[in-house]
Amino acid sequence: EFVQWAHQHGVYIDYTQPGCPYQNAYIERFNRTYRQEVLDLYLFTSLKQVQHITEHWTTIYNTERPHDSLNDMTPIDYKLTL
Repeated sequence: EFVQWAHQHGVYIDYTQPGCPYQNAYIERFNRTYRQEVLDLYLFTSLKQVQHITEHWTTIYNTERPHDSLNDMTPIDYKLTL
């Protein structure tokens, strides 16, 4: 279902080899940050709670949190420079 949706929306899915996190370092870094800043901090009681906390964290991650890879800009600020 996800693959079909992606193709319908022009999204190309590219898989990395199992056990090779260096093939996609950006997403691996994102996954580590999400795990450290969200998943490791909460004992979730419902899917709705996970969604709510993740939405809040994602907003902060994209609008308030500076990123080293973006010259210490937030993603939203970086996007404005393009």
